[in-house]
Amino acid sequence: MAPGGRPGTGRRGADREDEALLVRVASHDPLAFRLLADRHIPALILLGRRLLRDEAEAEDLAQEALLRLWRLGAKLDVGPGGVGPWLKKVVSNLAIDRLRVRGRLDVTDDLPEQPQPADQLRSLERQELAERVDEALRRLPDRQRLALTMFHYEGLSLQEVGSMLDVSAEAVESLLARARRSMRAALAAEWKSMQEESRSDA
Repeated sequence: MAPGGRPGTGRRGADREDEALLVRVASHDPLAFRLLADRHIPALILLGRRLLRDEAEAEDLAQEALLRLWRLGAKLDVGPGGVGPWLKKVVSNLAIDRLRVRGRLDVTDDLPEQPQPADQLRSLERQELAERVDEALRRLPDRQRLALTMFHYEGLSLQEVGSMLDVSAEAVESLLARARRSMRAALAAEWKSMQEESRSDA
């Protein structure tokens, strides 16, 4: 939930609406469930697409996460973050499970590089390059893409990402380092523009 103050008012209001809808979902109110689904499914599909590189699979993951929300009902404990983060974590776990079944999550042996802040890639999206960034993400190996998406876009810590991928925080740093190198190469012009803008603002 957003901290106090005017900038967080909209987010807090949305969280409260989710809480009210969740109470109704616990009583198996289909209208409340539909409202929650409509509110969250675009973000869930976007996350699923980034994790699995497949639109149809992304929709499957989003629908499965929402079905779990419906099935758990009154037993559901979404935690202090609310419904959105809980649903995204479900989608992330489902994506990881699918890739593990396919045997596509190989552990990296690279040494970790200097950790970098999680908001590094968000500045590229602020330049309205979301489609090109997503395309570069799709070209990454699965484990690198998962680590980058969960760390940079979902705001999970190194330890949280490592727990979900079943690797150490140091291994996550290695994955992030490799992914960033690939992203910089794929988006070289955009990185250069971003750096020039940063220097001009200094």
